[in-house]
Amino acid sequence: MELAVTDLSVARGGVPVLSDVSFDVKAGEALVLRGVNGIGKTTLLRTLAGLQPALSGTVDFPEDTGAYASHADGIKTQLTVTENLAFWADVHGADLPDSVFKTFDLEDLRTRLAGTLSAGQKRRVGLARLGVIGRKVLFLDEPTVSLDAFSVKMFASWLRDEHLAQGGIAVIATHIDLGLDLPELELEPYKAAADAGGGSDEAFL
Repeated sequence: MELAVTDLSVARGGVPVLSDVSFDVKAGEALVLRGVNGIGKTTLLRTLAGLQPALSGTVDFPEDTGAYASHADGIKTQLTVTENLAFWADVHGADLPDSVFKTFDLEDLRTRLAGTLSAGQKRRVGLARLGVIGRKVLFLDEPTVSLDAFSVKMFASWLRDEHLAQGGIAVIATHIDLGLDLPELELEPYKAAADAGGGSDEAFL
């Protein structure tokens, strides 16, 4: 299992933002993307996940093993916490492990309607989806938004002790210190030239 990115160039709204990005992430490893707001972290993650086309370059990892999680929670407010997680497990043909409720501090919220939860609680439900879908290669965009310090540590523990320990891969865009010793990729050196040619507009994808 490996994620291999070679000479990847990406665009946002038809405007190139990053050029010739290359890196490898092997099973059990994670990479943190760093850069100022607007540099292209989200665009890069979406391209890696196959949600928009690259201008050039290649992204290689085993088919049907990737999942993209944005800073949106992606939950159905009219369903309970359990029903939300069961929905995502069913979509991916997986069982809903009971352990996921303890891992993401949701045991006391199983029967609560998602729409009645606080922002941090909703975020924990959104992250808990990652524990049920069974995808090995995760592209995570600001995964800890709305989380308090305890919940950040909880997510970091899951990432290290479960996802990565079981041979998973993660590429993470975050401004938060997760408390893990992870390699970082600074995107500033890959910023596209101001006169770079245009590309497709992902707004239509």
